[in-house]
Amino acid sequence: MIRRAARYVGLFLVAAYCLAPLSWQIITSLKPANELTTLPPLIPSRVTAAHYVAIFAGHPFLRIIANSVIVAAGTTVLAIGIGALAAFALAKLRVKRRALLLAIVLAVSMFPPIATVSPLFVMINALNLRDTLASLILTYTTFALPLAIWLLTHVFRGIPNDLYIAARVDGCTPFQAFYKVMLPVSAPGLAAAALLVFIFSWNEFLYALSFTATMAARTIPVGIALFPGLHEVPWGEIAAASVVVTLPLLALAFVFQRRIVEGLTTGAIKG
Repeated sequence: MIRRAARYVGLFLVAAYCLAPLSWQIITSLKPANELTTLPPLIPSRVTAAHYVAIFAGHPFLRIIANSVIVAAGTTVLAIGIGALAAFALAKLRVKRRALLLAIVLAVSMFPPIATVSPLFVMINALNLRDTLASLILTYTTFALPLAIWLLTHVFRGIPNDLYIAARVDGCTPFQAFYKVMLPVSAPGLAAAALLVFIFSWNEFLYALSFTATMAARTIPVGIALFPGLHEVPWGEIAAASVVVTLPLLALAFVFQRRIVEGLTTGAIKG
């Protein structure tokens, strides 16, 4: 009984710790302007939606949300499409030195972003891709691929080889076995990898700031960072914008939570 109570208390404390930043942002976004920099009150004396109205009326917020959706979705499709093919080959086909290849793939993700901004900026500028969504999609795909390949390789390894062998015996080519048999079975792992890539692309700031110059290609993190004016910081609008852009990620995680858990544990259970 005591052990169970301690477990529930521990879970409550962890949940409270994780939800505290979002809760604070929600409270801030609902406070009147004259209470934003005062404490107490912790809870607003009256609830206002003025900050939510302001982010859509005073900023091209819908445009930057659309940019982020396009960039995150495009990156996810490319990274999962390419990553699934590479992971399938590393997991099920006869590939020499696959451990070395996986190590090289993982090493790519270890470069600090600040060390790669300058050369990437020069390349993007030379290709006339600066201030375009394509520059962000290509850059994000490059850095999301190691995560996708690493995760999906373990997912495919967790699928019994008998399924692949049976498909080959039935006359499928390796590619047919991949998309007719392996992909449906690996759906939970694909969902988990896709969500992680989407979140990475949705939240990335450094490359988006460096490679964009106008609202034509700015994404949500950069757009929110540029909210502050010359003489004041609109904390209410920043909090409201943060809440608005967090809700889609929460909705995705809630809808696909079962598949995410299955995908992240497939390799550990069956590997």
